[in-house]
Amino acid sequence: MVIGILRLTLHLPNSGSLKAKRHVVSGLLRRVRQQFQVAAAEIGDRDRWQLAQLGVACVSAEGAHADEILARVLRFVEGSASEAQVADVTTELIRL
Repeated sequence: MVIGILRLTLHLPNSGSLKAKRHVVSGLLRRVRQQFQVAAAEIGDRDRWQLAQLGVACVSAEGAHADEILARVLRFVEGSASEAQVADVTTELIRL
């Protein structure tokens, strides 16, 4: 079993309030969960208007499959979040 973890830092340059940030982030997380059947949540910088740290996790039988899913999630976020720019990415595979 392999657990894949993707950590993203997003920059939201046009966000002027926490409410505006939550609107963008919650919609993005909802679409990621629905399309890729992964766990996804905001994990850091919850009180900063223009930064969001997101965590995405998946479980697979093979590392290559988990890595592929996380790469597809990253491409989706980069392509669909026009209000946000990906500032940092970290991927980790944990084999159990």
